[in-house]
Amino acid sequence: MPQKTRADQQEEGIDIPYEQIGPETLRRMIQEFVTRDGADWAEAGCSLEEKVEQVYLQLRNRQVKVVYDLRSETANLVACC
Repeated sequence: MPQKTRADQQEEGIDIPYEQIGPETLRRMIQEFVTRDGADWAEAGCSLEEKVEQVYLQLRNRQVKVVYDLRSETANLVACC
């Protein structure tokens, strides 16, 4: 069985301007992102809403972007380079 190369494992994605995503959909994407892997922000001294607002600010400041992966047909938030 041929091994996958690093290029095979990279996402084939397109950037989606967050402004083009409906506000409720974007909020739910951010909430899913910040609660991924069972993260509990209350334990870190931060509420879920505060963390969501931090991610909104990162989107507005172009520190984070929304990428749609064509292979998995999913969208994700990723740090900008």
